[in-house]
Amino acid sequence: MNKIEIQLEDSLNRVNFIFKNGEVTTESISDYNGFSILGESFGPFEKGKKYRLPYFIALPLIENNIIKIDSKEKCDNTDVQRYAISERDEQSLLHRENKFFLNKIREFRFLIEKDANDNKIPKLDLDRFSSYFINIVDNRLLKLLKLAKSSLSLDDERKLTDSEKLLFSKLFEIIRTWRNFFLTKN
Repeated sequence: MNKIEIQLEDSLNRVNFIFKNGEVTTESISDYNGFSILGESFGPFEKGKKYRLPYFIALPLIENNIIKIDSKEKCDNTDVQRYAISERDEQSLLHRENKFFLNKIREFRFLIEKDANDNKIPKLDLDRFSSYFINIVDNRLLKLLKLAKSSLSLDDERKLTDSEKLLFSKLFEIIRTWRNFFLTKN
């Protein structure tokens, strides 16, 4: 991987780190005494109560069936389908209220995989989730390319030097890295 791709992937991982440190609303599905980590205590958790936790703290509790993501925070195949349809139907890049919505979908794929593996949802829902997510990433990517090219006319493109054409070809490699970041498993 060349230096530009490594820098992009590092930057994407930093953005994902910021998302993982953000809080999510959870609901306890069983009683749990809690735990302490790095001098901070979490819990006790009481069945049926809601808690705001950093996502990275919530994740192991979700894995161990102690809490679940609150229904208002969920991002399942139906939500991803809605995003995919709106992205497909709108020609311009859509503004999303959650600036981490791609990271959320990427991270919540783990929850969908867990539910499918635990037979809580059909495996078809996981397949649909993945398919819709690919559509979202590809549609947004096409819109980004369209935006990036909108300032260049065909005449301008013909004026590019060979070194500038190489730069443009490198941009496609960067975009591939960005796309793969969201579509590959953690």
